[in-house]
Amino acid sequence: MTQPLATPNPKIPVDAARLDAAHAAALNAYVARNPGSAAALDRARRVLPGGNTRTSLWSEPFPLCIEGGEGCRIRDVDGHVYVDLLGEFTAGIFGHSSPVLAKALADAHARGINLSSHTPYEVELAERLCARFPSMDRVRFANSGTEANLMAVTAARLVTGRGTVVVFKGGYHGGFLTFGGGGSPVNVPFDYACLPYNDIDAATAEFAAHGDKIACVLVEPMLGAGGCIPGAPDFLQALRKLASEHGAFLIFDEVQTARMSEGGAQARLGITPDMTTVGKFFGGGLAFGAFGGRADIMDHFDPSRAGSLPHAGTFNNNSLTMAAGVTAIDTYLTAVSLDALYARGETLRASLTALFAERGLPFRVSGMGAIMNIHPDSGVSAEMDRKLLALLHLTMQERGYYFAARGLMALSFAIGDDEIAGFLAALGEGIGL
Repeated sequence: MTQPLATPNPKIPVDAARLDAAHAAALNAYVARNPGSAAALDRARRVLPGGNTRTSLWSEPFPLCIEGGEGCRIRDVDGHVYVDLLGEFTAGIFGHSSPVLAKALADAHARGINLSSHTPYEVELAERLCARFPSMDRVRFANSGTEANLMAVTAARLVTGRGTVVVFKGGYHGGFLTFGGGGSPVNVPFDYACLPYNDIDAATAEFAAHGDKIACVLVEPMLGAGGCIPGAPDFLQALRKLASEHGAFLIFDEVQTARMSEGGAQARLGITPDMTTVGKFFGGGLAFGAFGGRADIMDHFDPSRAGSLPHAGTFNNNSLTMAAGVTAIDTYLTAVSLDALYARGETLRASLTALFAERGLPFRVSGMGAIMNIHPDSGVSAEMDRKLLALLHLTMQERGYYFAARGLMALSFAIGDDEIAGFLAALGEGIGL
């Protein structure tokens, strides 16, 4: 189903002096080419810390300021147009314009927003989500994947009466549940057991030692922000077995991997967790999150029951997001479309691996389906790797192709054969080393 991190060979040795010179030249060219983005950041710094309100968007020497987009292309304030291979960090699966979603939003707005009670929209979206995910008997809505994960973990801790949350190094479950690089100082202060990803022995040992204290295992079927590292099927199956044996809940964070099939990565893997969290594109382009699971777990949120768990939120069921989500599922997020997108991503990743090997470029690529990450591979030092990836990022941007500074790519439905062919041809020109 997935390919491991592939190391290209033969690899051309990286000359440190040439890399330093190429990196410096690329930075200077970027600054000269983007005065409008630099000015936009200066203005933003007056009212936003560092001119930023979303840390993942920051990149040196300054990020682009994007003023618009259509289909799979975006345009910055200096007038440059890029093929967008980042797809809003996996959320922008529809591309940057959709008359269908625009009409759904306009129709919902015309029928009334902030309707102060239950609406038909939330039931329709809930029915669709429960029908497609094997693990969802019931579902509740939130406003982000972060919030959905917080609620799912909190539910697991309260229902089981246990405190420990098993997570994995490199995992990202939102701004308050981040476990890359030693964790985040703003994480929610739960009792975490942070284990190596894809390490069955470590998970087995943790459960053997502390199984009666573990409330849940929170895991991504593929580490997203951690570098697009797919979970080995036997590892994920082992987590399923360990959680069941010890009375803990297995929570799949499918905020990113829900696109891997109509039923997400869990359907592709044939593994059914106790709870699932989703978000991003199921809101049809609006802020969205949801958590769902077995009826006996989720019914603790039934407000008609004595002692039920509270879960408020003014915009949990806002009519605009609910209507856009229903339209997005019915129009775009079909089994056929998602399977085709998955296959397109698998093909691109294989092509990238072959290209890096043929050209001797010091990079490798990992991922699942249409989400992938390019990794620098100098074999010398972390600093050289950092400059290599920055050089690749800046060079491809100058050639009209946009992806995250950390190497992340997420294809949208709008990306076609011509865009992929153009990207591979641009990469084939090398990076000036």
